Amino acid sequence: MNRPARPLIAIPARFSVSTSALRYGAEVNARTLVEAVWRAGGEPATIHPHAPDGSADPMLVAARLARFDGVLLPGGGDLSPSRYGVRPVHGSVYDVDAEQDGFDLAVAQQVLRAGLPLLAICRGVQVVNVALGGTLQQHLAGWRREHRNLVHQVDIQRGTSLHAITGTSTVTASCYHHHRVDRLGAGLSVTAKASDGTREAFELPNRHGWFTGVQWHPEDTVQQDPVQQALFNALVHAARQRW
Repeated sequence: MNRPARPLIAIPARFSVSTSALRYGAEVNARTLVEAVWRAGGEPATIHPHAPDGSADPMLVAARLARFDGVLLPGGGDLSPSRYGVRPVHGSVYDVDAEQDGFDLAVAQQVLRAGLPLLAICRGVQVVNVALGGTLQQHLAGWRREHRNLVHQVDIQRGTSLHAITGTSTVTASCYHHHRVDRLGAGLSVTAKASDGTREAFELPNRHGWFTGVQWHPEDTVQQDPVQQALFNALVHAARQRW
């Protein structure tokens, strides 16, 4: 018996200086992230971030993405503040890579133009915000403001696509970020907030094509929390709807 094909989900790789059992730098994605896409019924495909000199050819990016049914922009290191016109660079900014930045931004721009289903996670949602002309706050610090290794409650707005996906108005979110969205990119609306006012999730209500962005890391707790798995299920469902 033939099984139905899995929607093909592109996941841009993250550059890694070293990984276990490899003698060179690597291109990676978190295993829990990839497994969540697979569990949702998708075929996860890690793709090489090609952006020589920090700039990706838009036509090449479009051609590479044409074969995919959806895209997942994952977390990672910091997006360079130069990409959103902020000076000076805060001393906490880390793991900036010009090729990674150039490729991720080009992917976000192409996906938004083409209407491909898109799930953006942590750095991914920051990339989308910048691709739409928004800015980021470079560093969160101080009492009750640190969002690294933080598991906290996030309130979801009723009537939003995120509320429909999760089926709840409160979610327990695992966060690991020190940037956060500052000025919203064009067309973005906020769908969830933390108690300190940090905007934790976003959608594009007037966009043709499915999009959800979350500032937290659903892959951290996805194996124990069906609400987090629902995000990946929704991405794959939207990708399948394009057939």
